[in-house]
Amino acid sequence: MPISTTSARPAQRLMSADDALARILSGVPALPAVSVPLLDALGLVLAEDVSADRDVPPFRNSAMDGYAVRADDVARAPAQLRVVGEIAAGGFPDRAIGRGEAMRIMTGAPMPDGADTVVRVEDTDNRSDVVTITAATPKGLSVRQAGEDLRKGETILTSGTVVRAAEIGLLASVGKAMVRVFKRARVAVLSTGDEIVDVDAPIARGQIRDANRYSLASAIRAAGAEPWVRGIVRDTPDALRAALREAMSADAIVTSGGVSVGDHDHLKPVLSELGSIDFWAIAIRPGRPLAFGELRDGERRVPIFGLPGNTVSSLLTFELFVRPALLRMQGRRNVTRPRARARLLEPVDKIKSLRFFARGIYDADAGTVTTTGPQGSGILRSMSLANCLIDLGEGRERYDAGETVDLILTELPEPR
Repeated sequence: MPISTTSARPAQRLMSADDALARILSGVPALPAVSVPLLDALGLVLAEDVSADRDVPPFRNSAMDGYAVRADDVARAPAQLRVVGEIAAGGFPDRAIGRGEAMRIMTGAPMPDGADTVVRVEDTDNRSDVVTITAATPKGLSVRQAGEDLRKGETILTSGTVVRAAEIGLLASVGKAMVRVFKRARVAVLSTGDEIVDVDAPIARGQIRDANRYSLASAIRAAGAEPWVRGIVRDTPDALRAALREAMSADAIVTSGGVSVGDHDHLKPVLSELGSIDFWAIAIRPGRPLAFGELRDGERRVPIFGLPGNTVSSLLTFELFVRPALLRMQGRRNVTRPRARARLLEPVDKIKSLRFFARGIYDADAGTVTTTGPQGSGILRSMSLANCLIDLGEGRERYDAGETVDLILTELPEPR
């Protein structure tokens, strides 16, 4: 993606949210594939196809504690069988069983030759010499066949698969102690502004606690990336320049504040020195100012997202633009949340020329949605109460109660 060198100028037009997202997704680099220990692969994306190195299970085995028998001997009950041995999990039968015989067997233990059925212990008198079968048992019951789950040489997972707990188990079952995945993004997080202080610092007049670094770092972690939380950057070009140079060792940088056109908003000119930037005003509310560009360190490119300073605007623009970008960098194919449609329970007023993302509470059973209350860009509680964003398009000033509206379901993961 070519990035404009006229970064110190404010955007001359309002870019649509869809165009902005498309531009970001085409501009972020894909991270390289790396090999990681199996448990470290959780939440990442496979960068290789994986095949089974053996049948799983590798042998016929019992799915229950009970008795391995011939089906013909237990087709009717009661039946008495001579117990000729016992097989524990991890053991192996030392003989086959014949007509009228049984072996005690534990869950996971190999089936003896000649046996084709397991009678669960609850359907016996649990004797160790001559066992009485108290319930007729059909052929094949409680027997797991060799290769029932996986066949040797079969491709069990393909490149692009998101690794969840089930995939971790599959990989373990085929002996993958190290897994080839797309790298987890390391994302530097900075807040800018003379008015903000850390959460445990004394607050003077005119100061506020820095919520953005913490909410954004948490959102980064929820996107499967690794947040690298940096300090508060004061409103001087030198301070910002030094902070960004340090942050260049990350895979991406997220800042909040300093992206408007005021005298103390230094992000645009500093970024133009250290890299290049498209600065646009996006036709949305909240979150109209947003900077996206790149810093350069030799041949290395580091994408940077300059988010608004207002707490809601910062977290909402992360959800709409940065989260999909981080997922794409980490190899995800699907990077957008699920959507739904619901009946609006209250009227909502908006600016006609802007796309409005109201914070909403969606009742899936009733098929309805309502706002979380006051929708100001500094009311972070509106995000805390929400389980969706109500996506109200441009061209209208009001949506009435009873209308059907589009929702972004922010509590559900992207489709795999």
